[in-house]
Amino acid sequence: MAKINFGKAPTLHDLAQAAGVSKGTASNVFNRPEIVREEVRERVLGVARAIGYRGPDPKGRLLSAGKVNAIGVATVLPLGYFFEDPYARVLMAGITEACDAAGTGISLVSAGNEEELAWNMQNALVDGFILFCLEGADKLIQSSRERQLPFVALSLGSDDETMSVVGIDDVAGARLAAQHLLDLGHRRFAVLAMRFVERGGSGPVTMERISATGFLSSRDRVRGYFQAIEAAGIDSAEVPIFETNHDRETVYSALEAIFSSPSPPTAILAQSDRIAFIALDWLKERGLSVPGDVSIVGFDGVPESATSIPPLTTIQQPIAEIGRRAVRAILDHAGEVWREKIDVELVVRGSTAPPRP
Repeated sequence: MAKINFGKAPTLHDLAQAAGVSKGTASNVFNRPEIVREEVRERVLGVARAIGYRGPDPKGRLLSAGKVNAIGVATVLPLGYFFEDPYARVLMAGITEACDAAGTGISLVSAGNEEELAWNMQNALVDGFILFCLEGADKLIQSSRERQLPFVALSLGSDDETMSVVGIDDVAGARLAAQHLLDLGHRRFAVLAMRFVERGGSGPVTMERISATGFLSSRDRVRGYFQAIEAAGIDSAEVPIFETNHDRETVYSALEAIFSSPSPPTAILAQSDRIAFIALDWLKERGLSVPGDVSIVGFDGVPESATSIPPLTTIQQPIAEIGRRAVRAILDHAGEVWREKIDVELVVRGSTAPPRP
């Protein structure tokens, strides 16, 4: 049979007409082939190939059932971030474990710009979203609300009590980090921060810019550091804060500026373990010992923090557990506001010590 041109993708109705069978029989050939006589089944499949019918649309079938049995993990960061960043890898391991246990699929949703993000989230075939909103929280939340699907944010920094959140208290965790260094006797600090703006941001930043940011974890970790530092009678205005892009170029540039000061810090507060690892490399290359010359505290508690040289003192998040609980929030509490705060702990290792006299 010559291929028939319908001017559009052929439908199940088109197939049934071309094969001379009912629509129900044509449907059974694809969905319940065992109940269709072999000669009829072969004829319908032959016609399907001839007219270019590729079978039922899985999206339509799932949507007609009212549930697609998949959770979207959405971020404004590039898709590669899920695989490259130590924190993201552990988080995704927890999400995957919980989804596997529930028989639920995962869809990764990312975007290079705001329009692309909105389109991707609007068209994602999911039952709900986990918002990986260390950055760009407002855009993710807005797109989720427009989609009118359940969502849970992985950041407690928002004051919006109407949305579900699973996360940590970044302020309290950062306060623990700074207090540890203060208890060791440190009085000169510098902060290596995550982003405060979506693109193009690096270098020294002011508190005005930090207070205005939508990057909630970055903001709250600075607040926690400064709560402890100011309580110890130290002027936080004297503590340099450098924004980085979690990469070698911007972290190295920040450290070059910080250690060109006549009174360089004896302690560095890094807002992530990844930033801390890059800082350890820079300090080693410059012949500065850790913790002899400089102490450094990370944040996250990724597995690599226990094996870095020296092993990294850090604020330990239960990263995989956050992922697992976010999945349960979508599956078990989709019709309610679910807000859950998980404790962090200070893990003291070899990267911190009292400052030299």
